[in-house]
Amino acid sequence: MVAAQGMTEDETCRTLVIPALTESGWASEQIRPQFRINDGRLTATPKRHIPGDPLVADYVLEYVPDVPIGVVEAKRYRIDVNDGVEQARRYAAKLGLSFAYATNGRQIVEIDYSGAAPTIREIDRFPGPDELWNRYLADQKADSDIGRELLAAPYDHTLRNSDNTIKRVRYYQRVAVASTLAAIANEQKRILLVLATGTGKTMVALQIVAKLHRSQWVSGRKPRVLYLSDRSMLVDDPKDKYFLPVFGADDVHKISGEPVRGRKIYFALYQALERGDEEELFRRYEPEYFDLIIVDECHRGSARDDSQWRRVLEHFAPATQIGLTATPISRREADTVDYFGEPVYTYSLADGIEDGFLAPYRVRRVRFNVDMEGYQTEPGQLDKYGYEIPERVYGPRDFERTMVIEERTEAAAQYIIDYLRSTADEGKHGKTIVFCQDNDHAARMRNALFNVASSEVRTHHDYVVRITDADGPHGRASLDDFRKDDSDEPVIAVTSKLLNTGIDLPVVRNIVLFRRILSMAEFKQTIGRGTRLCPEIGKGSFDIIDFVEATRLFNDPGFDGPPLRVVRDIADDRGHVVDSAQEENSGGDVDSAHMAEPEPVYDRTGGDGFDEPSTRNRVEDPDVVDRIRSRGRRYVVNGVHVYKWGERRYQLDTDGRTMRLVTVQQWVRDRVIELELAPDKLRSQWAVARSRRELVNFLLAADVAAEELPEEFGSPDVDPIDLLLNVAWGLPLVSREERLNRFLHEHRDFLKSFQPQARDVLEEMLLKFAEHGSAQLKPETLGVRPFTEMGSVVELTSHFGGAEALHEAIDELGKRLLEAS
Repeated sequence: MVAAQGMTEDETCRTLVIPALTESGWASEQIRPQFRINDGRLTATPKRHIPGDPLVADYVLEYVPDVPIGVVEAKRYRIDVNDGVEQARRYAAKLGLSFAYATNGRQIVEIDYSGAAPTIREIDRFPGPDELWNRYLADQKADSDIGRELLAAPYDHTLRNSDNTIKRVRYYQRVAVASTLAAIANEQKRILLVLATGTGKTMVALQIVAKLHRSQWVSGRKPRVLYLSDRSMLVDDPKDKYFLPVFGADDVHKISGEPVRGRKIYFALYQALERGDEEELFRRYEPEYFDLIIVDECHRGSARDDSQWRRVLEHFAPATQIGLTATPISRREADTVDYFGEPVYTYSLADGIEDGFLAPYRVRRVRFNVDMEGYQTEPGQLDKYGYEIPERVYGPRDFERTMVIEERTEAAAQYIIDYLRSTADEGKHGKTIVFCQDNDHAARMRNALFNVASSEVRTHHDYVVRITDADGPHGRASLDDFRKDDSDEPVIAVTSKLLNTGIDLPVVRNIVLFRRILSMAEFKQTIGRGTRLCPEIGKGSFDIIDFVEATRLFNDPGFDGPPLRVVRDIADDRGHVVDSAQEENSGGDVDSAHMAEPEPVYDRTGGDGFDEPSTRNRVEDPDVVDRIRSRGRRYVVNGVHVYKWGERRYQLDTDGRTMRLVTVQQWVRDRVIELELAPDKLRSQWAVARSRRELVNFLLAADVAAEELPEEFGSPDVDPIDLLLNVAWGLPLVSREERLNRFLHEHRDFLKSFQPQARDVLEEMLLKFAEHGSAQLKPETLGVRPFTEMGSVVELTSHFGGAEALHEAIDELGKRLLEAS
């Protein structure tokens, strides 16, 4: 016993824990040691993405392979057994288990969440495999014969990753599969699964079908499955990439035109099933023909009570129907939960980011002056095409709908291209989706981006493309190229709504929101295009550029974690923060400042058209009446002065979940500290021309444009290095004039050490520094006035005894200039 006191955790496990499990009947293959639950949250830094510590359970107990039913947390012999209880509870909650155990080899504590009264109690021995399996099945309400068979059925391991390793089922996907199969065993006919975009809903669907096919769920034959959606790519990708490799071409079929029979897995578009000269295609299949229907993106058309697509589901009412979505909707006319029932399992965006399976994000909110102030028309003013514009103030709710300001689109395009250039990795721009109001807006944005990115387009003709429902096969071809991780073009895909759901786009690094989004479901689907990780290109995070305040829709505590915590910093006229205040309701669903006035509701007929305005918002407001009378007409104006009113940047707070608004000063400070640029290191690198260029590029890659800081901070008389030192390390600001005076006072002997002609060059270099900053401290400056009046570059260089001596003299000048603190 004395020797046991000194055991390590590993020794305790080998000597006491494993023997105790074996004694209870657990075979070695049923005990999974060091079970890795997740990958650990990724933290984005300018240089790389750093994974956090993964959750690793000491042991997971499996009755059959890949079906965890219990978790064990082991501590060393001398540690109190209760010190492992919280860990065991956390692991069990993640794995969807009701049975967890903490042990130190001497004692065993069982945490049991099954039944009406959860308990924590000390027990004498671990339950055996059969005992725990029966308790697990009872907890899942799947202790019938078919329930036992479904939950014990093996997972399929046919699919491979790009490196030919087995595509493993993640822990939450197992929980989703088990929860669904338990519901099926309980004869639940409508089942809802909610999994965030990018978390593998198709893999879950595949494994459910595979397990059903390996059981006797349908007596005497394999079950017939119909996989439904409303977009071709949402049907073709699952069919081609998942189900065909597993089930083969003989058993997989896409319905189109005629009612083919004799297959096991059918795929179909609602639109295809509705076709038919005399009778709709779906009615040519008996209601009992399909045993299981999987509805992908079920929050879309089929959720509406009056949807014609709902008729397809109701025709096949005898089948078990599984709805898959990342964004269930709940409103009067379309309620996903009302049709499918409460979700049997939910895995949120916040869960995915926390586990390291989804990419964390940064947010930039950019507003233009016309969005903040509005655009006032004059009496009798005509638009670009000669239409008289109703006189009033037009605001964000009107832009791209009834009022088009061409310069607003051009300003956004300029911002996007500047951003892509500043964040380019080794000259390669991050792939970007720009979401516009409609197809017409997308065309104008495509044109504006094309014109601004003239240097990029010259090299890559398809640098920017429009991909909408109106672009047909050409758009689909562009999408295929855009999705490739090894493709250099297109870089920018401009769309309206076509790319906002159900498309796997892991290469996307930037999501640009330039369409007003008032639906939480649409917002989540839209930003979901960026949440997927892409290790092949080193993508571990993504950025959201928001021109329309759409990111206020992050406020969904039940799904995405706590609401955005927006802290508004108040600065004085020199940019110094003097006060901070947390905004009330900062994460509201919509921009309340622009939602006060009622507006007609337009039903989309396509990307670029409007139907007759709905009259459910009948009001007497003359502005609204004008808009209704215009019947969706857009007025196009130009010659408007549009400029960036302001830019806000958001970063993850220390809790790793909420977003915090930061000033540019805070942003620069955090980046400099992240880059580990101590004051001495900053000074020494900045002083030397060559290393200064490297440092400028290094900071630029971290989204810090150092040479623009004097203008951005409102301190044009201060050199960028002093602003960096002040913001990051709190060192006092020193103007360039003051640095020059100190240099002349302290380093006069340095100048006197040079012969007169060389001294004249250095003195002029000092004046250049005082006037324009440290960017002038380089040999190339000798090629501009007044140096050109003093002689040629070769002549001036000869005064120092050669090029190397000139470089050394200018670098030494820079070092001495920056010595003062």
